[in-house]
Amino acid sequence: MGAKVAMPDGAVDGLAWVSSLVAEVTMPDGTVRGKVRNNGGVSNPETCPDSDQEPSSADPLLETAVPRHRPPKDLSKYAWLSMGAAVATIVLKVVAWWLSGSVGLLSDAAESLVNLVAAIVALIALKLSITPPNERFNYGRSKAEYFSAITEGVLIFLAAAAILYSGVKRFIHPQPLDNVGVSLLVSAVASVLNGAVAWVLLTRGRKEHSATLTADGKHLLTDVWTSVGVIVGVGLVWVSKWDRFDALVAIAVGVNILVTGYKLIASSGAALMDVSLPEEDRRQIEGFMRGYCGAEVKFHAIRTREAGYRRFVDFHMLVPGEWTVRHGHDVMEDLIDAMLAKWPDLRVMGHLEPADDPRSYEDLDV
Repeated sequence: MGAKVAMPDGAVDGLAWVSSLVAEVTMPDGTVRGKVRNNGGVSNPETCPDSDQEPSSADPLLETAVPRHRPPKDLSKYAWLSMGAAVATIVLKVVAWWLSGSVGLLSDAAESLVNLVAAIVALIALKLSITPPNERFNYGRSKAEYFSAITEGVLIFLAAAAILYSGVKRFIHPQPLDNVGVSLLVSAVASVLNGAVAWVLLTRGRKEHSATLTADGKHLLTDVWTSVGVIVGVGLVWVSKWDRFDALVAIAVGVNILVTGYKLIASSGAALMDVSLPEEDRRQIEGFMRGYCGAEVKFHAIRTREAGYRRFVDFHMLVPGEWTVRHGHDVMEDLIDAMLAKWPDLRVMGHLEPADDPRSYEDLDV
């Protein structure tokens, strides 16, 4: 930025650059550090490179810098696991339907087909989300995971509609079932397989803050409950000989799946609109910040958001006006290091302000 400098004759030179300007150097971890220009802002090419020049690879700051943030993990192997489970359960459930003729088992097989499509979408999203930032996508593509989750929600809706249609049709025109015992056994094996994979996906999704894995895990868990409901319904038909039990269970399962799809779409849509972190997480982060720095340091304009596995926090830190920039910077950097040690997936951006300057309080609504 430019500054007006008073000349000896009282004139104001609007073209001069003051010495507070810095040449920014981007570190390997994405942070920006600066070198102060000399000679009243006139860059000396022999002693201080111009800010438009690339930093030298021999710069000691670059040589000793340690990246703050861990690189993104490739979670695509879990999508492959989900795809393998989907193929296996489709085969098992189609066999169970073919043996029994149950509309409930057919609807269960249809949902597993949706699981396969969802797993393919998840694989694409996971690969895309870990691509590094570039000039066009400065913050990366981690939000691709939410598009995957919304796609899964839509697919769940479609599966639920098909199940409800089949259930109502079978209720109006009931049909007897065949080979019920064998069909139930085959469906139970498929349910156990889906349950195990769902547990793996949900556990890893929560740990890595992956919307895609969490959505895929919830989708598979929904499939498990669908299968359990179908097994119960077919079992009741077998015991009671009342064929409409099969249709009633299919309808109940369809309604449950609709609710799951709605929740998935709603949560992913909120994340795309940069909803803040959960209230409990925000309280922990803000409490840690205020407890770490002591009474002299205040904070405001604390904002949070989430994008895939990344969680972002930015804030304004108010320090005593008599502090040097160096001291304030050191305090803030120590705070950020402590935050990253506690929450490795955070991306933290701080802005230093003097507490005795009224202008520091004009951005409270940021």
